[in-house]
Amino acid sequence: MFDAVESLIIDLLEWVANRERSYDEVMDAWRTSCPRFPVWEDANDRGLVMKQHVDGRIVVRVTPSGLTLLEQRNIMRGRGARSRGSIP
Repeated sequence: MFDAVESLIIDLLEWVANRERSYDEVMDAWRTSCPRFPVWEDANDRGLVMKQHVDGRIVVRVTPSGLTLLEQRNIMRGRGARSRGSIP
């Protein structure tokens, strides 16, 4: 069973994979100063998300490692593999 932070990391990855998100949008929604819920920080440190410069702005994307984690989680939930298309 996943702990609370791990579950929130999965939520973050699903949210980012759903559509292109600007860095500012991600920070507004996911950055926290609470040391018990370092969701963005942990996802970033683990290489599950990345920042990219696109058309003069910074966007956040799910990395291949993040997509693998999502796929594993979906298989555990019985959803099977889903295509996310977050990485060009």
